[in-house]
Amino acid sequence: MIRFYLLAMGAFLALGLLPKSHRLMNALASGNALLHLALTCTALLTLDLPVRYGPSLYLDHLNLYVELITVLGFCAAAPYAKGYTESLMEAGELDPKNLKLFYLAFNLLLVTATAALFSDNLALFWIFAELTTVCAAVLVAILSARENIDAGLKYVFIVSGAMLFAFLGLIFLFTLSARALGEGTLSWIELMENASSFSPALLLASFAFVFIGFGAKAGIAPFHTWLPDAYARAPSVSAILSGLMQNLGIYGILRTYALLRVSDSAPQASLILIAAGLFSIALAAFSMLQQRNLKRLIAFSSVEHMGLLLIGIGIGTPLALFWALFYMLVHVLVKEALLFAAGILHRQYRSNMREDMRDVFKLQPRAAWTLILGSVAIIGMPPFPLFPAKFFILMESAEVSPYLTLAVLLLLILAAAAFSNFLLKAFSRVTVEEESGKEEHGKETGYRKKRFQKPYVVRAGMRIPTVFMLALALLLGLWFPEPLRELLEAIVLELGYV
Repeated sequence: MIRFYLLAMGAFLALGLLPKSHRLMNALASGNALLHLALTCTALLTLDLPVRYGPSLYLDHLNLYVELITVLGFCAAAPYAKGYTESLMEAGELDPKNLKLFYLAFNLLLVTATAALFSDNLALFWIFAELTTVCAAVLVAILSARENIDAGLKYVFIVSGAMLFAFLGLIFLFTLSARALGEGTLSWIELMENASSFSPALLLASFAFVFIGFGAKAGIAPFHTWLPDAYARAPSVSAILSGLMQNLGIYGILRTYALLRVSDSAPQASLILIAAGLFSIALAAFSMLQQRNLKRLIAFSSVEHMGLLLIGIGIGTPLALFWALFYMLVHVLVKEALLFAAGILHRQYRSNMREDMRDVFKLQPRAAWTLILGSVAIIGMPPFPLFPAKFFILMESAEVSPYLTLAVLLLLILAAAAFSNFLLKAFSRVTVEEESGKEEHGKETGYRKKRFQKPYVVRAGMRIPTVFMLALALLLGLWFPEPLRELLEAIVLELGYV
């Protein structure tokens, strides 16, 4: 199976360099995502997990679950990217010569993310995670604009700089394992088996450094500053940043935090996670209130949700982790629907600013309703699935501190108010008859006229993924599949929470 995967990925990447047709390049990108989806589902259904292949490849329920979330995002983003990039090329914002580079980076991002997730060796995980940073930066900077290059460079400098701290944390782990075992290792399996014999103080220090690196990748405050610019300037790939890069950061934090759960330093690590989560929610909620840029609003919403995920992980109970894992999935579904709809409005108005949005229901009614329903879903209203996820995480947080629960709840209400405020101001702008006068040859003449924009023609490849992701989120709010419940319970068990 592994050989088949490597051959198939090599073939997809090689073929991606050959065609000049946009349709064929997009078909290869979609096929790459679908192949990953098929292989992930096959592994979940047929393998006796966890299983190890060779010295550095490891499959368990957690990395396959995160891979499943990732490929779902890519499967939706690939067809969306075709219509979106065509629109960018028509507007002169994307050089057709860069199209091949766009799809090469798109495919490489998925391949390197998969390699990172399935690496048993944490050093390999770090290397492949850094490669995803490079691929994502190319996708951000692909447009013919200085702002995009600035956003891409900012993303690389902040995340890669922070990842150096994670590398230092891995060196600490290697040293700890050498002291305890006589020979250093960064194998996830061996570290989990022997973490209880490590020095609690040094293990906590290692976790703190790793948290800085992967916290930056997840967009945790105060390492989040790359996120608003990347979301605002990136093309449709901003949806992939939400689905892949942030969850990859959370995955790294979750893996290393599991090592501390068998150590005396677990309470201190839990405190770090909860404090960072609360700070992220607070900073995001207050930042959202003053946002006039739709994509930046959605970006700060991601910072808020990553903060709540950290609190769910840091609480440390099986129920909190169960719903935090579920949260990772449904957050991606809803956030991608929001970003896809925001992309349609961007093509309509050539802007993300709410002042430039008029007659939204007349020009883009589907995108408008997607944003409204997506906003209802993202703030955690029933019947959407973020409601039970937030509810149970908040219930578990009350066991830690009722004041923590109250603070988080108030901040979530503030974030919901920010979404409501933005949508009301943006969607209530309508074109009305305006009267104006002008003086010509000493005469003043009055005239009345209407000025309406022409609606942007949304291609089916952009419309279908937008509706699909929101519909799938709604389905999970109404029905919790038994296989998904069993998968999440298996992850909780493997991480040692039970």
